[in-house]
Amino acid sequence: MPRLALGIEYDGSAFAGWQFQSHARSVQGELQRALAQVADQPVELVAAGRTDTGVHALEMVAHFDTTAERPLHAWTLGANANVAAEISVLWAHAVPDDFHARHHATARRYHYRVLDRRMRPALERQRVCWIRHELDAACMHEAGQALVGHHDFSAFRASECQSPSPVRELMELSVDRDGPYVDLRVRANAFLHHMVRNIAGSLILVGRGERTVEWLSAVLRERDRRVAGPTAPPDGLYFVGADYPAGFGLPSGKLRRPPTGAVS
Repeated sequence: MPRLALGIEYDGSAFAGWQFQSHARSVQGELQRALAQVADQPVELVAAGRTDTGVHALEMVAHFDTTAERPLHAWTLGANANVAAEISVLWAHAVPDDFHARHHATARRYHYRVLDRRMRPALERQRVCWIRHELDAACMHEAGQALVGHHDFSAFRASECQSPSPVRELMELSVDRDGPYVDLRVRANAFLHHMVRNIAGSLILVGRGERTVEWLSAVLRERDRRVAGPTAPPDGLYFVGADYPAGFGLPSGKLRRPPTGAVS
């Protein structure tokens, strides 16, 4: 049965996360219904990751199997004609039958955007995390380097996380200032539930001067969620994309757009 991969952009503020839920709107549920109209048969999507309520995606990769024969552009145009306005299929690509959007991803990338100014945002109220006081991005970046590497991230996982292991490899972490914004970018082989938002919440404490640069290293060693910072709100979190072996030929990144005002 032919297998197709999709690149999907969505505004997560309208949904209860990626994963299908019978009692709430989900990105997966909305998109499966739209694709089923194109295929004239049920469609089941498997994604590279599962974003939570209110979290956005610049390019979520997902795959599905179908016996329906359509030109690739028919999948993108047809899906977008039938799906909610908050979702857009950026591209469709034929992949081998053994391709798996989750298992074949070698890394995943997230971007967390903070607006630190006195006045609350209006146009970006569901697109950024608003902090009233100015943050020290340089201190946040320095503190965050303690997390880079292969570690037990128990201090930054949600209590309801179902992963059998808290160990992950954080490949990159950077914090930069872009005018009134502070941008946290992370790349890892995989992430625990709420891991990025918990890291962001802890780094915000450092940026405010409420914790020292050295504190984050101690939090990591404690492996205790209670000693880390609060979970940052979902509004500023974007799933940027997933990395795959070049042999699959995915057109990832070609149509992706950064968050408002950001440089990806």
